[in-house]
Amino acid sequence: EVQVVESGGGSVQAGGSLRLSCAASGFSFDEYVIGWFRQAPGKEREGVSCFSSVDGSTYYAESAKGRFTISSDNAKNTVYLQMNSLKPEDTAVYYCAAHYTTIQGGLDTSPLATYRYDYWGQGTQVTVSS
Repeated sequence: EVQVVESGGGSVQAGGSLRLSCAASGFSFDEYVIGWFRQAPGKEREGVSCFSSVDGSTYYAESAKGRFTISSDNAKNTVYLQMNSLKPEDTAVYYCAAHYTTIQGGLDTSPLATYRYDYWGQGTQVTVSS
């Protein structure tokens, strides 16, 4: 059974940092793209960043560039999202998701399109206070 499980959410003040973890199981880790998404109250789910375990390619939404870093520990089948310089507008439930990829180099076009992702975690709350 394919599973992705998020952890690491919490409450921080603006300017603080958090590291989210996404532990994956039930599939061959080196054939998947792992993405991070978030959903704030009353808003649509949006992509934040993604990582291809095939070749380490990464992609960031504009809102994440320069502040967030995605990385992986393949030995642990885990992908991390390091979030620095957090802002109140980063407050949301953060989701980890995964999809199988046949691309051997790089990522698909629109790599954060939610329709690409087949497996979703339950989410972890991130709250940033001003």
